[in-house]
Amino acid sequence: MESNGVPLTPEQARAALADTERVRVSTTALTATPWPTWFLITLTLYAAALPITLGGIVADRYWLLPRPAWMATMLAITALYAALFSVAAKAWREKTGVALRMDVLPKRATLPLVVGLPLLLVGGPYAFRATGEPGWLVAASLIGAAVSVGFHLTFVRLHRRTA
Repeated sequence: MESNGVPLTPEQARAALADTERVRVSTTALTATPWPTWFLITLTLYAAALPITLGGIVADRYWLLPRPAWMATMLAITALYAALFSVAAKAWREKTGVALRMDVLPKRATLPLVVGLPLLLVGGPYAFRATGEPGWLVAASLIGAAVSVGFHLTFVRLHRRTA
């Protein structure tokens, strides 16, 4: 390695490499930073509303609202969620210079969420359809909201550990 045409000493080269590693760790910590609080609330509300909305869509018969109203509700809340996700990601990128990323988290933290949450959010509505008991929807909604908050708290703890 050279600096201004002068070769670096071994100590200077090691110091430069250590600085590079600190920048990499810092960048990883920034990209793993938790969602803004307003987006956590949005995500939690979406996770809570999804089972109930899906329950209305998959119900055998008219349940509280006609099926087209449930479909319109599902499309509206999903579009709103996607738009707010874009706003949160853009605001974070502008604030920190790095993108929000899930891939920097350990698989042991994200794999249960990626597998379990969809099963929960879709399983509750299908159990409701099979039994006619809305308790399945309420349970899936409450558990989905709890998982959202719990994952956020885990995210915060992991971020603090890497920061």
